[in-house]
Amino acid sequence: MIRILLAEDDDAMRTYLARALQNAGYSVVAVDRGTAALPHLANDEFDLLLSDIVMPEMDGIELAQRCAEISPATKVMFITGFAAVSLRASREAPHAKILSKPFHLRDIVMEVQRVFGLSEHATL
Repeated sequence: MIRILLAEDDDAMRTYLARALQNAGYSVVAVDRGTAALPHLANDEFDLLLSDIVMPEMDGIELAQRCAEISPATKVMFITGFAAVSLRASREAPHAKILSKPFHLRDIVMEVQRVFGLSEHATL
């Protein structure tokens, strides 16, 4: 089973995303900030880090950079509502996929499936 570490500071969005991904068959560990994600990356194996970019304490770009050091095999996908921030993410984490808010639950599941080369089997 594909394991996803979700870092999102907005409670409603975190719950929304975690539920959608779990319903699609993924194992999800959800945290409310980048600094809370670091121990999980150090102690567990994840296939994907799905992170908001704008978060308190540590933004998603810094988290992705730390992820690359701690767990280089973990793929990274960003979610953001800020166009300028997505440009910065493209420069500083060029291999990461960026999904702009707002999006439908179907969109996030389809993007995760694409990252892993899976067929579109989930229905939301």
